[in-house]
Amino acid sequence: MEIQISKIIRSRRRTIELQINSDSTLIVRAPLRVSEKYINKLVYKKRLWISKKQEFMRKQKQLIKQKEFVNGEDFWYLGNAYKLQVIDNSKLPLLPLSFESSSGVFLLSQNHLDKAKELFMLWYKEQARQKITERVNFYCSHADLKYNKIRITDAGSRWGSCGSKNGLNFNWRLIMAPPGVLDYVVVHEIAHITEKNHSKRFWLKVETIFPDYKIHRKWLKENKCQLLF
Repeated sequence: MEIQISKIIRSRRRTIELQINSDSTLIVRAPLRVSEKYINKLVYKKRLWISKKQEFMRKQKQLIKQKEFVNGEDFWYLGNAYKLQVIDNSKLPLLPLSFESSSGVFLLSQNHLDKAKELFMLWYKEQARQKITERVNFYCSHADLKYNKIRITDAGSRWGSCGSKNGLNFNWRLIMAPPGVLDYVVVHEIAHITEKNHSKRFWLKVETIFPDYKIHRKWLKENKCQLLF
């Protein structure tokens, strides 16, 4: 069984991470001085696990329902599904896409249907930036942790990461998940500020900050295909 490595990303990290993307490709994140020979040996050793994960991601991709951007279609926001209304441009507020919290609907100008996906992504990214920044600051203050900066990314099914200099990266799709799930990912990444691995100490740190994390981690594993489009 031959496993193809799509990309090797080197940084000042201490451990090797095998990342299976939503398109089933394998990315290896490795310390700067680890040789390619060692990486290939590790990938070969983990080939059955990698193959199983890749097959899982292929099946998950089949479950993803492509958005059509039509009247009555559901769009997730903070764990709730809201209907889309495509309306005449003259009846729309200032923006081509808006969310009406009072009536619980998304309003999309019919004149901008060709850019609907892009408009939704931009809207989600802005909401994610505001909400995630708020939650990072809340939990860092609570746990007496300091981060470098926050970036909102488009990283497929990779929900977050913490760099060697404590820069925090978060997937914009998290804004579609329930608040507890978003909080779990936030806490997971800020815990890496002091623990750059997934050791017992790391998970103890997560549990200390966010005791119910296992419930929300389970939700994310079981429902992540709902957050992809």
